[in-house]
Amino acid sequence: MSAPDEEAQMARTTTTAPDVTVAEVRIELAALVDPRMREVNLRHGDDHGVNLTALRGLAKRLRTQHELARELWATGDSDPRLLALLVCRPKAFSLEELDTMLREARRPKVHGWLVDYVVKKTAHVEELRVRWLADPDPVVASAGWALTTDRVAKAPDGLDLSGLLDVVEAEMATAPERLQWAMNHCLAQVGIEHPALRARAIAIGERLQVLADYPTPPNCTSPFAPVWIAEMVRRQEAAR
Repeated sequence: MSAPDEEAQMARTTTTAPDVTVAEVRIELAALVDPRMREVNLRHGDDHGVNLTALRGLAKRLRTQHELARELWATGDSDPRLLALLVCRPKAFSLEELDTMLREARRPKVHGWLVDYVVKKTAHVEELRVRWLADPDPVVASAGWALTTDRVAKAPDGLDLSGLLDVVEAEMATAPERLQWAMNHCLAQVGIEHPALRARAIAIGERLQVLADYPTPPNCTSPFAPVWIAEMVRRQEAAR
């Protein structure tokens, strides 16, 4: 495809829908709320009530509208914030904006979508990873661990993987829940992706027993790191 053709394609895919107001979007979101779903989500620390498939459908219709996304985020409510993360332009946020948004995003779903759908798509990801990993707030630190886990899997060069295991071994057992989950994911990812450290990662998991008794539905993989590592390695070997 020639450069002019690429530019035309980009213009077609980023064209926005007709402007709508935050008030209009909130009315539409309110109509999509399922009180029973919100009740279930509240038991897991979330408070959004809109079915996420319906939310994605609304975002697809609205397309990219970055200023609308900023206004939706400013409402402070989870449903508008989740929609904002789907219609924003990630690269338009500054590093400091993303840092502020992360510290405001206390609900797990909003927090996770911000990291996965926005932060990872920006040029600020590595600086924020380092900043958040060292943050004393465990919820903020969990975002740093999530970004570190992504690097363990995709771009481990330059990471001190043994040092990460040292921190996990010393701190994971007593870490607050969300930070513990993020550290456990990193532990498992090291064991899955790096054979030279696999035995140590499994040994740490076995000694700490974090999430060993976590209830796991049939046909799902346990989050207990030794089981998780073994299953993912088995799948990798079966796929070869």
